[in-house]
Amino acid sequence: MDVQWYLAVLRQYTNFDGRAHRPEFWWFTLWSFIISLALTVLELALDIGNDWAGPLTSVYALLVLIPTLAVGARRLHDIGRRGWWQLILLIPIVGIIILIVWWARDGDPEPNEWGTKPVADPQPVG
Repeated sequence: MDVQWYLAVLRQYTNFDGRAHRPEFWWFTLWSFIISLALTVLELALDIGNDWAGPLTSVYALLVLIPTLAVGARRLHDIGRRGWWQLILLIPIVGIIILIVWWARDGDPEPNEWGTKPVADPQPVG
């Protein structure tokens, strides 16, 4: 699993400009899910928190909220949509389905108003 994409998103956590390649978005999403799941298991093992979200999972969610919104916006930019479309999540069920379809689409091959097609390799951590 390529943790470099996860770290690349964290390095540009406040960057809502530009475009994000599909691997950047999906690897970040996968690693965030794995970390949240591990924290939830740890909370259950330690019997802290409640059934929905314990303190560790909640703190992690707050820490990655801005990077998650930023990479989501950049991913939408890659297909020619504005980042504000993430607000469609406020529509139950339908909103997430539409966003997943958009996030899964290949980006525009030509430059758009947010820049040229992003590179498919993350920058090495150093």
